[in-house]
Amino acid sequence: MEALDSAVAALISEIKNTDKYRRYQMEKEKVNRFPELKQQIDIFRQRTFELQNMPSNEDLFYKMEAFDREYEQFLENPIVADFLAAELDLCRMMQDVTGRLTDALDFE
Repeated sequence: MEALDSAVAALISEIKNTDKYRRYQMEKEKVNRFPELKQQIDIFRQRTFELQNMPSNEDLFYKMEAFDREYEQFLENPIVADFLAAELDLCRMMQDVTGRLTDALDFE
């Protein structure tokens, strides 16, 4: 088990040394300087999650359209846009790592 713990620690260290992780941390620090903005971002992320996990129906298109209009100006804020872009990049990297591990282990 020590070898596995060591390998996981090495992977974590490598991830923390990536440009994507460092950029995410930098953007997160910027957002955290503005507690109200952080709260708005959290609400935006929660609402995005809820929309993405709604059952498909014809109202979804209209709800997405209304959501886009509601948050259009909010997403133009450079602090918000930069943070969300950095978060998305990090999430995609983590999905890639997880996918590669799953594929390599023939895990279904």
